[in-house]
Amino acid sequence: MRIGVPKEIKVHEYRVGLVPASVRELVAHGHEVFVQSGAAERIDITDDHYRRAGATILPDAAEVFAAADLIVKVKEPQVVERAMLRPGQTLFTYLHLAPDPEQAKDLMRSGVIAIAYETVTGVRGGLPLLSPMSEIAGRMSIQAGAHCLEMEQGGRGMLLGGSAGVAPANVVVIGGGVAGVNAVRMAIGLEAAVTCIDVNIERLYALDQQFAASLNTIFSTRQAIEDYVLQADLVIGAVLVPGAAAPKLITKELVKEMKRGSVIVDISIDQGGFSETSHPTTHANPSYVVDGVVHYCVANMPGAVARTSTFALNNATLPFVLELADKGTLAALRTDPHLLAGLNVFGGQITYPAVAAALGLPYVDPVTALAA
Repeated sequence: MRIGVPKEIKVHEYRVGLVPASVRELVAHGHEVFVQSGAAERIDITDDHYRRAGATILPDAAEVFAAADLIVKVKEPQVVERAMLRPGQTLFTYLHLAPDPEQAKDLMRSGVIAIAYETVTGVRGGLPLLSPMSEIAGRMSIQAGAHCLEMEQGGRGMLLGGSAGVAPANVVVIGGGVAGVNAVRMAIGLEAAVTCIDVNIERLYALDQQFAASLNTIFSTRQAIEDYVLQADLVIGAVLVPGAAAPKLITKELVKEMKRGSVIVDISIDQGGFSETSHPTTHANPSYVVDGVVHYCVANMPGAVARTSTFALNNATLPFVLELADKGTLAALRTDPHLLAGLNVFGGQITYPAVAAALGLPYVDPVTALAA
């Protein structure tokens, strides 16, 4: 198969779909890999690294898209990239279509086979291609939140761990999944007072056993969220409904009642955000203030640590890329239910139920779509 790796063009996005080690594996399996020149230079991976791994370097994205049967990216294709897609081509990347109707419609019109990292499932359950970025985003959320709490950023002027004789900051993490638990770990490590709120009582029990007295676990209700958010200095939004728009758990009215200079870090922003006052930002201008509350809503948080993120992502995606290349996209989708779960757009139709529901578009079962 002919596999293309374009340079990411989203603002301040420096990750890359395949590293040289992944290219070498694909070439060893008999595939051709085309990499755009300079695709990973910002993370200290040169064109020569790719050449030595067996890749062909092409000067621009248009040539990469034209040459490849399978496009491997990191972030959702931007408008100019969507115009380069063609019928029957496979796109394998993060898509996050639920809050992005324009992207969904463009992918449908293009005739591309779009497989989303964030909905591919694992043999042991979970979302193995989302997990590594969720882990990194969760850890980053605390350092971003700590920075936003500083006076110069509009925050309350608080150190997360406090000081001798001074109480630590109250950190509330809403969502106890991969991102949430990594946020909890980091916040506890910095000696903050930490609460995790989740709707899954079994998950709360597991977190209670893991962190013991270092963590306060609370079952999620509207009342609980209101009570703890109003006490919080830093709120981390780490809720996830796979493929669907994130539920709005913090209302505009609640934000108005929060402490002046408190901080919301919305990890869920790539799925629309968990607060009514959230909107996507970039690393170029990551935060803004609403009613005295600092909001950090960068939709590609792991892009700030692009080298770490790229290698972590490749560790997870490479087996699936090899499967798509070795079997061919259609055969791989028909024989692997976990890869099939990642299919979001096929034949101009939406094939993931939560995406269809969020966008108000017709849903077609992926097995039916493939059979047709």
